[in-house]
Amino acid sequence: MTAQSDDHERTMAFAEIALGQIKALRQPASPRNYEVWYNYATGYNPSLNEMVNETLARSGTLSEADIEQVYETYLSPTRLSERIDKVGARVMDEIDQVMSMVDTAVGNASSYSQSLAGVGKQLGTADRDGLRAIVESLVQTAKEMEAANSTLEARLTASKEEINQLQENLEVVRTESLTDPLTSLSNRKFFDQALAKCIAEAAAQNQTLSLLMTDIDHFKTFNDTFGHLTGDQVLRLVALSVKQNVKGQDIAARYGGEEFAVILPNTMLRASITVADHIRRAVMSKELMKRSTGEHLGRVTISIGVAALRPGDTIQSLIGRADACLYAAKRNGRNRVICESDPEVAATATQVA
Repeated sequence: MTAQSDDHERTMAFAEIALGQIKALRQPASPRNYEVWYNYATGYNPSLNEMVNETLARSGTLSEADIEQVYETYLSPTRLSERIDKVGARVMDEIDQVMSMVDTAVGNASSYSQSLAGVGKQLGTADRDGLRAIVESLVQTAKEMEAANSTLEARLTASKEEINQLQENLEVVRTESLTDPLTSLSNRKFFDQALAKCIAEAAAQNQTLSLLMTDIDHFKTFNDTFGHLTGDQVLRLVALSVKQNVKGQDIAARYGGEEFAVILPNTMLRASITVADHIRRAVMSKELMKRSTGEHLGRVTISIGVAALRPGDTIQSLIGRADACLYAAKRNGRNRVICESDPEVAATATQVA
C-alpha cells in the first residue's frame, strides 16, 4: 500500500503542475495539452523541457502550433514508426535499383553471348577482309561489355555503401527506441524483453539469476525543493553509479520515474547483494551540486531490493519479490539493501497479511 500511496502522491503532484500551467496560460484543457504539460512536469524528457522553456522565453506562451510541434517532436507514438518506415522505404528502393542493374547486366551478357555465337557462324565462310571486320566487331563488343561491367561494379559498390548506411540508421533508431533519453540506460521496453529472455535462458540452462530493484530516496523532495532540472541531475547521477558498477552481461535499465532495475544473469543472491551495496555506496559518495550557482545540495541515497530466480518464476513474480524487498528497505530507514531472505521482508509480509 505504501508503494501505491507514494505513486499516487507523485503522479498527482505532476498532474497539479500540468493543470497549473494550462490555467496560467489560459489554454484549453485538451488531452494533448495535458499530455505535453504532464511530461514537462515530470522532467523526464529534458529535450521536451528545453524546447518548451525556449518557446516560453521567446513568446511568453505556447500557441496551439507550438503545442502541436512539441507533441509531434517528442510524444507522438507514430514518430518512431515513421522514421523506421522512411528508412525501410529507402532500403527497398535501393534493392529495387540493384535488381534493375542486375537485370541489365544479365541482358548485356546474353547479348554478348549471342554476338559470339553469330561470330562463330561467320568464321567458317569469311575471307580476309571479313575476318578483319569480325575481329574489329569482337573488340568493340568486348570494350562495350567491359565498360558496362565497370559501370555496374561502381553502381553496386555505391549501393552497398548506401545499404550499409541505411542499416546503421535502422540500428540507431532501434537503439533509440530501447534507450531512456535522460539517463542513456536501457528503457522499460528493453528491460521487459531482456528479463523475459534471461529468465528463459536461466531456466533452460539451470543457471542462477538475480534482480535488483532500486529507488531514489526522497526524490520528490529534491524535485519540489530544487526543481526538475536538479531532479534530472539526480537521475543522471544514480544512472551513472549503476552503470559504473555493472559489467559484462549485466543489464541496467531505468524502470520508470526514479526507479532503476539491474538484471544479473548467472549471479547468486549473495554476489548480487554485493553488487547492490557497491551501487548504493557509489551513489552515497557523490555530493550533489547545483550547476547554475555552485550551491551544494547534499548527498543522494537509494534503497535497493534483491531477489533471486526460483523454479517456476515469471517476470511478474520475480519483480514482485524484488519490489517487496525494495519497499521493506524503504520502510526500514532507506539507504540500505534488503534481499528476500532478510527478516525485514518476512516482517513486512506478516504486517500486510
